[in-house]
Amino acid sequence: MGQRVLVVDDDPTVSDVVRRYLGRAGYAVTLAADGPAAVGAFEAEQPDLVVLDLMLPGYDGLEVCRRIRARAPDVPVIMLTALGEEADRILGLQLGADDYVSKPFSPRELVLRVQSVLRRTATVAAVPEVLADADLTVDTARRVATLRDAELALTVREFDLLAFLMRHPGRAFRRSELLEQVWGWTFGDQSTVTVHMRRLREKIEDDPAHPTRIRTVWGVGYRYES
Repeated sequence: MGQRVLVVDDDPTVSDVVRRYLGRAGYAVTLAADGPAAVGAFEAEQPDLVVLDLMLPGYDGLEVCRRIRARAPDVPVIMLTALGEEADRILGLQLGADDYVSKPFSPRELVLRVQSVLRRTATVAAVPEVLADADLTVDTARRVATLRDAELALTVREFDLLAFLMRHPGRAFRRSELLEQVWGWTFGDQSTVTVHMRRLREKIEDDPAHPTRIRTVWGVGYRYES
């Protein structure tokens, strides 16, 4: 049996198409059509990834994302958003979603996004490496990050972003470079990087408004200071 994907969408046509495409790609798919059913299926199935529509009955996808993140901060979440839902998309990223696909979308694109997220998780986990900077430690094999001996609740993308920056201390990266190196995208909304960087700083900086580890390089992007 392949890796498990929970697909949450109240449109049965969309759900069926996504289920068939993911099934052909080798994934075991569970469907849920509303917020409470999504949380219940997540707890019962313990999927490897969640595809989550924002507009749901019961309670919306943002609330589902909150509840999933409270239970499992490291399970990837890919949001499905309408083109005009930029504010909701950014809020979803702030809540810990790892990726998004805008409706209407190509099922093949969604499959590629699912494969990309799961592949990067497996690749990073397969390389045994411990990155340390004073009281901050990142163990890529165990996918555990600790600050002052306390484990950090990082999403998949936050963990990968931190590990990538710590591998290259002192080097400034453009947002487009981080998007390609961490997300595996050669195109996309660079605000995704900005939102994840803000969330990461809130978890590793003593004062996120005046960061000392991840510096902003004005006109360029970001640089990790060891």
